[in-house]
Order: sequence, then structure tokens, then C-alpha cells
Amino acid sequence: MININKILDEAIEKDASDIHFIVENKPMLRVSRQLIPAESGDVLTIENMNEIYDYLIKGNIEADKVFRETRKLDTLHEYADLRFRVNISSTDGVPIATLRIIKNTLPTYESLGVPDIVKRMTYQPQGLILVTGKTNSGKTTTLNALINDINENQNRKILTLENPVEYKHHSKKSLIVQKEVGLGRDTLSFHDGVKNSLREDCDILVIGEIRDKVTMEAGIEMAESGHLVIGTLHTKSCAETIDRMINFYEVRDQAQIKYMLSAILKLVVSQRLLPGIDGKLVLIPEVMVVDNIVSGIIRKEKISVSEIEDAIQSASEKGSIGLINSLAQSFVDGKITLEQAKAQIEEKNIEILNRTIMQLKIKQNGSQGAMSGMSGY
Repeated sequence: MININKILDEAIEKDASDIHFIVENKPMLRVSRQLIPAESGDVLTIENMNEIYDYLIKGNIEADKVFRETRKLDTLHEYADLRFRVNISSTDGVPIATLRIIKNTLPTYESLGVPDIVKRMTYQPQGLILVTGKTNSGKTTTLNALINDINENQNRKILTLENPVEYKHHSKKSLIVQKEVGLGRDTLSFHDGVKNSLREDCDILVIGEIRDKVTMEAGIEMAESGHLVIGTLHTKSCAETIDRMINFYEVRDQAQIKYMLSAILKLVVSQRLLPGIDGKLVLIPEVMVVDNIVSGIIRKEKISVSEIEDAIQSASEKGSIGLINSLAQSFVDGKITLEQAKAQIEEKNIEILNRTIMQLKIKQNGSQGAMSGMSGY
């Protein structure tokens, strides 16, 4: 008999982000991005995995049916006043599970290191804002920090579509409605939830994940009809985000969607999380403010990644931040190593990174010199 609660207690104590239960392996904890075996668990047998499955399903017949039919299930588990996002799948017909620990206290927007321009863009009356990044890049945390900031400072109706709902928000200055997506939940699919939101008089629609063309189309329709839409995509850069959205569509429809995106897209922030020198995770943001230059690039017949990157680099006064600048700043600030920074970019851009670091150091030393010179006053 496996003591699952003991493993969860250990994960909480070690501030793990995830717990992995995989047959023929010890329970594994992800702590500061590293996988370590749980001290309180032995190698898992098939019998153990069935016990874990029953523990997480809690006799829910409908959830069990979803898993049996689809071989996957997303659900929530509550333990020790914490909520866990649960994904159950299978290997060789045996259930396996990944649990993500959801902190009760949402970090403040300022503490995350997300550039202020992202928050300022939420004051737009309409349009599309995208928070992107690979898995475990902090998209959900940033999204919820934005929701919380809007809730505290703006008078809007916010409708969220999530699978599952992770952070529970309570209406403050804004009115918040959170809907869980899935069979037997609040709405059957992201697409259905977006379509119905047109009738719910919301000012801001938050789409937890834009997975397909129909959800993208519904989100665009929502933005075009005078609402602000904030969504997430699994892409690793701002340029790739544009490419992914356009490639949701057939070639014959791409000219039209490019025109629509160039008109409604306001901002894309692409996130990366790197382990910092001090052991804490460091956010590396790339931010693209969609100005007339970027809009023009989006409308072109063939989109150039280098053109988009150059446009981001040259629009720093509008709030755009290039990936290289973000990496260079984090290195100069002593948050990451030079090797980490270089590993995030292509070999051809190493020299640009070195030049940017040098420029930032010169600027920093100049500022320090100026402050030193003023100290006599």
C-alpha cells in the first residue's frame, strides 16, 4: 500500500512544482527544474499505479469514463489546503500521473519580472494580447497575475475559460466569472465558451489555451466585436506565434487572416524560465508591441522571422524587448550565466549578444559614475 499523502507532504515541504508517478520508477519531484526521487516512496508497481489512480479519481464515474474512453484526463485534487492540477495518461495500458502544485498565494505582477508594458496593454478597450511560451514557462502564472491586477485596478467584467481552473479569483473592483472547460464542466470546449461569451456582456475574455483554428477564429471574432481578448499559445517566440496563428488556416485563407491579425493584435509576450545563479527561476521575456511596422510585416505574403526580430529590436521606445536584450540584461544583472544566455540563441547571434552585453555594461557604469559624481550634493 503506497502512502500518497506522505509523498505530497514531501513535495510541499521541498517546494516542488510537479510530482510524477510513473510505473517502475520511484515517485519523482521537480524542484527548481531538477527531477529528484522522493525519499518517501519506493519503485512504483502496477498495483501502486492503480491505487494512485483510484486516489485521484475519488470514485467519480464520469471522470473514470472519460479516462477509459480517451486514455487521458485533466482534473483537480485538493490536499493540505492546496490544489493540485492533475493529468492522468497511460503507458503500456498502465495509468501514470503528473501533479502540478498550485500555490494558494498568487505572486504579485511586479514580483514576476514581467515588463510593465504588458500590464499597461490591458487598459486597451479591445484587441488581442497573447502570452506565449513552452510548457513550464510560467504562462498561467503571468495570466493570473494580469487578471488579478485588472481585478484590483479596473472596473471590467472578466470571463475566463480554463482547463482546469487553477487560481480562484474573487471579484474586487472588477466582476469575475471563471469557467472550467471539459466534459461535464461549465463549457464543453474552449470554442463553445468563446462563442457564448459574446452573449455574456464581458469586457475582457481570457482564453486559457488557444489550441486550434476554431478557438482562434472565435477569439478573433470576439476581439473584432469590441472586446479585449487575452490568450495563451504554446510557442517559443513572438515570430513563431505569428507563424502558428497563420498556419491554423489554409493557404487560400491566409491573406485574409493576416489582415485581421494585423488590425486586432496588440501585443505578444513570449516567456522563458531559466534557473538563476541564486537557485530561483528567472523570467526571460521577449515582448512585441504591434505597431505599424509589425502590422505591415504580418500582412506580407511571406513573413520573415528576421524582419519581425529586427522590428522588435528597433521599437524599444514603444515597449518592445528583444530576446537578446532580455538575456543580456539578465546576465549583466547577475541573474544568469553567460553560458545560459548563449544556449538560448542561435550561434549566428552570439556576437550580437556580446555587443549588447558590452553596451549595457558601459551604460550601467556611466550611470554609476554619474550618481557618484552627484554624491557631493
